[in-house]
Parts: sequence; structure tokens; C-alpha cells
Amino acid sequence: MNYHTLGKSSLKISEVSFGCMSLPAEDGGKLIRQAIDLGINYFDTADLYDKGANESLLGKALEGKREKVIIASKVGNQWREDGSGWDWNPRKEYILSAVEGSLQRLKTDYIDLYQLHGGTIEDPIDETIEAFERLKEQGKIRYYGISSIRPNVIREYIIRSNIVSVMMQYSLLDRRPEISCLPLLEKHNIGVLARGSVAKGLLINKPAAPYLSYTTEEVQRAKEAIAAVSGSKRLPSQSAVKYVLMHSAVTSAVVGIRMQEQLEEAVANVPRLNASEYEQLTAAVPVKDYTEHL
Repeated sequence: MNYHTLGKSSLKISEVSFGCMSLPAEDGGKLIRQAIDLGINYFDTADLYDKGANESLLGKALEGKREKVIIASKVGNQWREDGSGWDWNPRKEYILSAVEGSLQRLKTDYIDLYQLHGGTIEDPIDETIEAFERLKEQGKIRYYGISSIRPNVIREYIIRSNIVSVMMQYSLLDRRPEISCLPLLEKHNIGVLARGSVAKGLLINKPAAPYLSYTTEEVQRAKEAIAAVSGSKRLPSQSAVKYVLMHSAVTSAVVGIRMQEQLEEAVANVPRLNASEYEQLTAAVPVKDYTEHL
């Protein structure tokens, strides 16, 4: 496993990390402990997932191993009292209170990376930043970042805050970040945590279907290109992850893992894409016109 420093932080994280959202209640703890043994040290959850139970599952699995791992969680989606859904709440008061529940569920005194779980340009951004800065001062979090696919929101946090990371959707079938965000984030030494590398399975095992601005035919070409560069050297899922890791702005690919087979695929020592393979993929799936995002 390779490890990279996340942006301006001192966090050195595995280039393939564990997305905990779909972690099963039964075998989740076992998978987490196996992941640590196999070299994964970064685990990403959120208070939204399973109404906090996902954080609890992770916290229990990491008992006695806290010093070996980097824990990331997210805040901003507030569950309604009746459990019928959640509402967006980026207010300072809410963030300062929500972290206490996450710390308790995660069985830790601090969270390594606390992320705003979304965000809009209409948010009280300065107030949100104040909350994260306060938590840093209190030692309850070490660093903070945002999870967002909105370029206008990302740019505001680059200008106005001390974020060390941005989590965003990025794959061969979603190359928008290559134009709208990645160069700017790299310029400011803000690490990118890439999620969705297999594009909801469309790049590996699901039948081709329209995706974002791509037609069914274009999605099929992308899937075939992934299969072609994989050959006997990699599984398609591994090639999809290697694609996002080729961009120098990306620190880690956050892979959703819910079963043993996925974990083994994620940590397998397979070759990176060479220049020819990378060019083959980018030629098969050209970037669409995303000027509206700039």
C-alpha cells in the first residue's frame, strides 16, 4: 500500500481508503480490522449514515487500534426527531453540538478529519468555518475539509478557510473535476478524496445506461475501455480506481467496501496504469463541455 500526505495536513493516508457507508452490521467490524492488517489506515464515515449507527460500528471495531488509523467523519445533515428524513444545517451551533455525538459513537477524543457533508453558496459559510476552527482550538478535531461537487462552493472554501481536503465524485465517467476543481485544489495544496470511481458499477458490472451527460453508447465504450486496459493485469474495478489515482491532485480513492471480495480487490498489489493505458481511457471518454461549472 502506498501512503500520501493529505494536503497541508500531517495526515499520511493510504491511497486506497475505506468508505464505510455500506458497511454491514454483521461482518463490518471484521472487515475493518482486516483492512487495517492489509494496509488501509483511513476510514470515512458520517453521522448521517444509518442515523449514526455507522459511526458506532466503526468506533467499536477500532477499539484498541485508534493510534493506527485516521478517522474521518462528516456533519451538516440533521436527522429530524421523528426519523422521517434529514435537513441541511451548516450552522455553527449545530456543528458544535453534533460533533459531541460523533465523538461518543466513534469512541474517541478527537476526529482526524471532520468534513462538511455538502454545502451551498447560500450557506452562512463564515459561520460554518468558525465552527470548525473552534473545534480545532478545542482539540476535538485535527483538521477539517468539505465533501462537495459544487465548484462555486469549493472555491469559496479555498479562499475563506483552512480546509485541507475536498471529497468529491470523480471517475472516468465523471471527469468534470479535471476542469472545474482539480488544478485549483492542487495549486493550493488541498488534497482530493475521490469517491465513486466505478460510477455506480457502470464501469465494471452493471449494464450500460445513461449517466450524467453520457449516453448509453458512450457508457458502454467507457466500460469496454476499462476492460481493455485491465486485460489479465487488473480487474476492471482496480483499473477504475487506478484511473482516478493517476491525477496528481488525488490523495486517495475512497472505496465503498461491504464484503471480503471488495476489500481484497481494493488492496491487491496490481500495476498502475501506464501512459498508453491512461491515454486509451481518456480518448475513449472525452471530457464534455463543462464551461457552465467554471
